[in-house]
Amino acid sequence: MEPLFAGVSNNAHHLYTLLSCIGFAPKATVQITPDGLRFSVEEGRVIQGLAFLDKSLFTSYAFNPSTDAEPNQNESAESNESSQNVVYPHFVVSLSALLETLKIFGINELESNRPRDTSITQANPASSSAFNAPALLMDRSCTLQYARYGAPLSIIITEAGVKTTCELVTYEPAEDEADIPLQRDAIIMKIIMRSAWLHSSIAELDSSTPNILKLSACATRDPYFALSGAGGPFSESTVEFSVDTQNQVVGGAGQGAAQSQMHKVLADDGSSRARATRAKVAPTVTETFLVSPPSSMGERIQQSYRFSLIRKAARAMSVANKVSIRGDQQGVLSLQFMVELDDNSVPVGRPVGAGVKGPNGPVCFVDFRFVPLLDEEEAEMEMDGERE
Repeated sequence: MEPLFAGVSNNAHHLYTLLSCIGFAPKATVQITPDGLRFSVEEGRVIQGLAFLDKSLFTSYAFNPSTDAEPNQNESAESNESSQNVVYPHFVVSLSALLETLKIFGINELESNRPRDTSITQANPASSSAFNAPALLMDRSCTLQYARYGAPLSIIITEAGVKTTCELVTYEPAEDEADIPLQRDAIIMKIIMRSAWLHSSIAELDSSTPNILKLSACATRDPYFALSGAGGPFSESTVEFSVDTQNQVVGGAGQGAAQSQMHKVLADDGSSRARATRAKVAPTVTETFLVSPPSSMGERIQQSYRFSLIRKAARAMSVANKVSIRGDQQGVLSLQFMVELDDNSVPVGRPVGAGVKGPNGPVCFVDFRFVPLLDEEEAEMEMDGERE
């Protein structure tokens, strides 16, 4: 009997890179779909990390939901209703064990997506090891297999004719498990920028050990976009992303032109590079800057989040190329990271990452969602920081 799911990858480092971005929780909920594997982790219902392993990351991807029937499935439902409300198999698995399994086989030694923080040095760079030669990786494959509902998740590593199998026990997900809701029809803030800039800013604020991250965004006056660390034992620190009026095009000097330039939505990377060429010195840090709060909020968006939770997205910040910072009217914050992977073994011509392919390899996305602090929670955390 064919397994319910089987996927073969010749570049398991892609899988490790994406899954390690959400490795802040010990367990993950996995959902198998015809388009790929969806991994979701959460902590305290206040932070959630989502990583999608697109089927194009696998050289072979087979999903056969008809090979078995899910327990308690209502077979009497009409066929047209079942086709519209398909429930794909999902289960809970130890994410830490899965990452450790990949590390055992040396996947983490191929860190092509190293953190962009230049202050972090590599003690043992991959290029210095004779055992990391590309020739040694040509005959390696990683297979993920889920035979049937309730079966273990099998990870099979094949290297130079040697096959090693690791089986991870799967568990039933909680009945009340749900994603942190992001109101896509009520987005009041969308900012796209290089992930390295966000990573550097969070690292700078983290040096003062704050308890709270305060986010401020305004479309009409300075500071247009600012991040502050507060509630720690030291004084509050702030990083402001300002408009550089010296880099505006001819005839665009002045505050009004600066605002216009910042509000311009760039359609693609080509537009971004074109603007950088025109600027010559230092382009505005944001590629897209849309801030439209409802009248009840005023002209400025201000929200606060637990800094310890934002810190859990540091791995994704360090490996991603860009980040989309979105917020809805409820204050839910979404950090969607675009990760461009190296293209060592993905076949040319295959659709990659929802139809997106970067200049060096497939492009995938990792999403974090954060629940904002209530006013009383923020006040309590600030008082706790002062006591320290």
